[in-house]
Amino acid sequence: MAKAFGFVDYGGPETQEFLDRPALEAGPGQLAIVVRAAGVNPVDWKVRRGFLGRERQLPTVMGQEASGVVQQVGPGVTGFTPGDEVFGLVAAGAFAEQTLLRAELSALKPEAVGFDRAATLCVSVATADDAVRQLGLGAGRTLLILGIAGGVGSAAAQIARSQGLTVLGTASDANREYVESLGATQVRYGDGVAERIAAAAPDGVDGILDLIGGDALRAVAGVIGDRTELVSTADPAVVAELGGRYVTRSTTSETLAALAALVAAGDLDPQVTGRYPLTHAAEAVAAVESGHARGKVVLEVA
Repeated sequence: MAKAFGFVDYGGPETQEFLDRPALEAGPGQLAIVVRAAGVNPVDWKVRRGFLGRERQLPTVMGQEASGVVQQVGPGVTGFTPGDEVFGLVAAGAFAEQTLLRAELSALKPEAVGFDRAATLCVSVATADDAVRQLGLGAGRTLLILGIAGGVGSAAAQIARSQGLTVLGTASDANREYVESLGATQVRYGDGVAERIAAAAPDGVDGILDLIGGDALRAVAGVIGDRTELVSTADPAVVAELGGRYVTRSTTSETLAALAALVAAGDLDPQVTGRYPLTHAAEAVAAVESGHARGKVVLEVA
C-alpha cells in the first residue's frame, strides 16, 4: 500500500485525510512513478469543494502535477524507460508516494532542475505560458497581470519580460519587493486601482492577464481599449461579459520540455517559496487556499 492524501467528501478542509491505496499499474498511455515532489495549486482545493463538478469517485487523491522516477511504462508509450526522472500531469492524484502520469503530458526532467521545481511546471507555469502566448503581445508593449504574486503570475511575469514586454502587476504592498524581483512594477489593488495603473503606465496598457476575476477584473477592464487583449484564467463568465477571452490550454510534452529547459538555463524560476513534507499536506493546501501564498507551494515526498 502507498500513502496518499485526499478527500472523502466534497467540502472544506475537514473532508481531507490520509489514505492508503494499492500499488498502481501503468495503463495505456501512462507512466507509473515514485513521486518525489508534487505541486499544490488552487485547482486542488476547488476540486475538493466541488467548484469544478462532483463527478469524481470518492475518496479522491488530490494533486494535478508531480515529478518522480519512472517505475513502469504503460502500453503504447515511447520515449520513457524505468529509472527516468520525469515530471507531468497526473492521472491518479499527485499527493502520494506513487502515482500515474499522462505520458503525452509528461517530459524528462533535466539534471539541472530539481524535483521540486519540475513539479511546478505542468499547471501554473504551463498556464502562464499558454496565456502569454494567447495574448501574443510584441516586444515593447505593456502587460498588466492581476494577481501577479501567485504561481501563475510569477511565471507569466518572467515569460513576458523575456519577450521584451513591460509588466505591471496588482499585488499588496507587502509583495512590492517580491514583484519587483520579477522585473515588474507593483500596483496596489483596491479602490482607485485603475487610476494607479494609469499613473504607472502613462502610455497605456496593451493587454491584461487576469488571475483573479470578479469585481477585481471589472475594476481594471477600462484601462485597455481593445478588450480582445484581455485573457482570464480565473473567471470565464466575467471575461466573456467584458469582451475578453478565457485562456485556451495548449500544453504538450514538447512545451513542458521547453519550459524545463528555460529553468535549467536559469531563464525562468518557478519561485518555489513553500516546501512541505507529504505528512504536512493539509498545511500546504491551507497555505494555497488562503489566497496569500507567494509563488509556488510544493510537497516533497521522498
